[in-house]
Amino acid sequence: MLTDFDKVLGISSREEFDHLALELFRWQAERCAPYRDYLALLGCEPTEVERVEEIPHLPIEIFRTHRVWCGEGEPEKVFSSSTTSGGEPSLHPMASLDDYRRTFSAAWERFLPTPHRIYALLPCYLEREGSSLVYMVDELIRLYGGGFYLHDHDRLLADMAEYEGPKVLFGVSYALLDLAERKPQLSNTIVIETGGMKGRRKEMPKAEMHRVLCEAFGVERIASEYGMAELTSQAYSSGDGLFYAPPWMRVTVRDLNNPFATLGVGRTGGVNIIDLANRHSCAFIESADLGRLSADGGFELCGRVGGSPIRGCNLLVDNE
Repeated sequence: MLTDFDKVLGISSREEFDHLALELFRWQAERCAPYRDYLALLGCEPTEVERVEEIPHLPIEIFRTHRVWCGEGEPEKVFSSSTTSGGEPSLHPMASLDDYRRTFSAAWERFLPTPHRIYALLPCYLEREGSSLVYMVDELIRLYGGGFYLHDHDRLLADMAEYEGPKVLFGVSYALLDLAERKPQLSNTIVIETGGMKGRRKEMPKAEMHRVLCEAFGVERIASEYGMAELTSQAYSSGDGLFYAPPWMRVTVRDLNNPFATLGVGRTGGVNIIDLANRHSCAFIESADLGRLSADGGFELCGRVGGSPIRGCNLLVDNE
């Protein structure tokens, strides 16, 4: 029997996370065909896995080539990744949009407990179908007010100036840089960047981009969101380059020379993610991002594993 979703979002200890992760692993190892086949290729017998650290992570590319699904019947929604570098998009079947809303709302409230009106500059996501990011931001706008602004910077700045309360400007990197050319001074505003240049601008180090945005907008720091179509949950950075995941999501770093070995604090490797909210797809994902863990439980991103395509939601490499 699959664990009640309230228990997933209510995790309060490492021991509770480990218990639910092992339970979900055995359930998905039996019912998610691509994951079951992958485990068989590895010679992994799920009943013999006794520790979370022993659970194999499914390479994220499988979401592009297989239907990663273990729910009953058909999903309520299928989200898709962007295809910045061409090729087939990743598809993530979502069994319950209500579960997705509860998950991203809980993660958002942990990051930003005080209500903020949300202004969104996500043109490349709005111009295609199936974006989980657009769905999330749209629902947050319904809750807190604000709106989407495709390319209308005049209306965006006018609306933001008219509202004196706390605000969030949520935007894909290249769109924020486009806006920054006008050097608008944003008061009482948290700027959150997500995504890359989408081929619209020259790639640049994340630290440099944040410096440009801070100077243009008159803010002290730029926050960031880390999410992807294959996940249900998101991690956030307040602007120091360190991301923090909600309690039902765990990030570890794998050795690139031995993907079944994990690395300690401060060492750079491939990012592995356990997202217990991915109940009806696969919760155990081997991403193509590079990262390293911090001593306080956060993580930073360091680019992409060599040879991996640039993702639509991938943050830029910090070359400092």
